[in-house]
Amino acid sequence: MNTATRRALIGPVLLLVAALLAVAAVLAPGAHAAGGLDDAAAALKKGPVYVDPRAAGQFSTADADALAKKIKDADKPVFVAVLPRTADYPPSTLLRDLRTKVGIAGVYAVELGNGFNAGADPQVMPRNAVQNLVGSVKRTTYPTVGERLNSFVDTANQSARGHAPDSWGGTGGAGFDSGTAIGLGVLLVVGGGGAYAIARRNRRRRLEEERAALEQLRTVVDEDITAFGEELDRLDFRPDEPGADDTMRADYSHALDAYENAKSAMAAAQHPGDVQAVTRALEDGRFSLATLAARREGRPLPERRLPCFFDPRHGPSVVDVAWAPPGGAERVVPVCAADKSRLDDGREPLARTVRTESGDRPYWDAGPAYAPWAGGYFGGGLLPGLLVGTLLGNVMMSSPAYGADFGGPAGVDGGDYSGADFNPDDFSGGFGDGGGFGDGGGFDGGGFGGGGDGGF
Repeated sequence: MNTATRRALIGPVLLLVAALLAVAAVLAPGAHAAGGLDDAAAALKKGPVYVDPRAAGQFSTADADALAKKIKDADKPVFVAVLPRTADYPPSTLLRDLRTKVGIAGVYAVELGNGFNAGADPQVMPRNAVQNLVGSVKRTTYPTVGERLNSFVDTANQSARGHAPDSWGGTGGAGFDSGTAIGLGVLLVVGGGGAYAIARRNRRRRLEEERAALEQLRTVVDEDITAFGEELDRLDFRPDEPGADDTMRADYSHALDAYENAKSAMAAAQHPGDVQAVTRALEDGRFSLATLAARREGRPLPERRLPCFFDPRHGPSVVDVAWAPPGGAERVVPVCAADKSRLDDGREPLARTVRTESGDRPYWDAGPAYAPWAGGYFGGGLLPGLLVGTLLGNVMMSSPAYGADFGGPAGVDGGDYSGADFNPDDFSGGFGDGGGFGDGGGFDGGGFGGGGDGGF
């Protein structure tokens, strides 16, 4: 081999060696020798289970790989970290900071020293479900860390909504030795095409479901926008009419702005949760119209109240009344004057109906697709209580995953990347009484009150 040929081969060979060394450096045990939140987060972006090398005595590589496979096979966004109780992992903010650094919506379980706790994004698992699950684990005496974590994961896999993150690949997920790392590298190369195809299929399915839900909502929302435009026309207000003053003109201008905002928001909507901005604008505009009408007629200005529960197009409510859906429990709902009169006479209120596969139904019995629509009118915090015992209310209470007010940024599903864009007050679990992590396998209640602060 001549000198020129040898020189031509040296460059590619050196590049290949450098690449292999870089891979080994990243995947070999030394890469995680320091531990810490950054290492834990980086590992959880690649797989569902991370064991800090300093906690390897608590949870073996084989056990970690088996647990990771169980989570991946379930295709759920469940993350598990086994960590030593050191200064690297401040208990008071650990879960919140870990969720922020990983940046993926999901259920996060942490074994810290001899203590356990977990938290979840509400679109993945409702707060009450997290509290009940964490409590059941803490109140049960498990002989080993592995049994405790497997018990938690078995239930979380059944309860969690969403999908495994696209960034996960292969099988296992927590091995420390270079042989496992090299094997994982080979599997990633060989199986990369298949994993990519599965990720694309899952993402395409989610996008199709979102598009279908948005189109289902579009018909109803367009009807609402049209109805509000007709109310503006019927009002027949002219800014220069006799008796008009600046307060009336401001009310009218605000109503017009709300109308335009609603149309623009609907035109820009990409996810079902975006519809909340539309109905919120319509609710705001209708209150401005009610205020303007009162000023023109010399009546007392209306109180700012929720719209009529039975049909938000009726405008602001005037009173709260007790009402029960067929076969359901009684609850207090806000109603307009016309529906109050109908109820007093023993007649049915004029409910807002929408088209379903089984015919026209009141919106509260038409399924979860209408949660963002109703949430914009009534607000996410109040709506589940108004709808308790109805089809929509039951879905929202068990899994608030429809729109921004029902579990995080609009369009972000469990397993999707949201970065640090999540509400730390919603990302919580356990119990809000301070405590959280006991020693020696004993668990003292405790949990994540106030967005994950305090609880280990």
